[in-house]
Amino acid sequence: MLVIRPNQLEVFRAAARESFVDAMVAHLADFTPPLYKTLGPDATREAVRWGMEQAAGYGFRQRGPVRLYLELMVLFGSRFATDPQYPWAAAILADQDAASQMRRARTLHRHVLKYRQAVAGPGDGWTLRALRNIRAWAAGPIDFAPDRLVPTMLDVCTAIYPEKAAYVGHEALTALIRKGGQGARNQRFTSPRAMALVVVLMLAFGHGCGTDPFYPWITRTLRDERFTDPAARAARLEQRALTWLERVLVNLETPS
Repeated sequence: MLVIRPNQLEVFRAAARESFVDAMVAHLADFTPPLYKTLGPDATREAVRWGMEQAAGYGFRQRGPVRLYLELMVLFGSRFATDPQYPWAAAILADQDAASQMRRARTLHRHVLKYRQAVAGPGDGWTLRALRNIRAWAAGPIDFAPDRLVPTMLDVCTAIYPEKAAYVGHEALTALIRKGGQGARNQRFTSPRAMALVVVLMLAFGHGCGTDPFYPWITRTLRDERFTDPAARAARLEQRALTWLERVLVNLETPS
């Protein structure tokens, strides 16, 4: 009679989990080749493990739902589930008692298709235009009174990415901008340019971009102890953001 001891069962489970992680890393390498190339296999693996833990917290444990959750982390930021830009995602994920994980995953997928149709545009053309708009906006002077952060950035976000601003809505964008302002203050970023930078990063990468495992360059810059002056750290963050933007635009604008 075959007897499987508890420690053997744990070994089997660990092996199955690592096999699943391998499969998700391979999937992301196909789903987002430029990001995978930038991160490398080790950092992608850590991001996958982190994402799987987050997905499990919402009851997503099967292959399909977990894969979708990881894709949404790439599309909307790793903390999309609590991002004010995407309240529909939070509502669907929270509905664990009323719907199975497969049903919630299908509902999420339908909302993502609807969102991308309204926001990304044919061939992601509206997204590409928004990235170009960000580049043009960052090339000019950025200045406004401290108490004008919200109205100023509402106008900026609308001008940069009108389709997303319309879909997300005034209330959600206002919440995002306020969160960006608080995040800037937490970093002791006081200049209008630095505060605007944080808001735009959140618009592009999600409200949790400061600790997103898919964008470690943001985290490293914010925690870089070589920059004791907050203004210098903000300038370095902008430089790295623009470098990333140029690379993305080259990838998107170069015919495959």
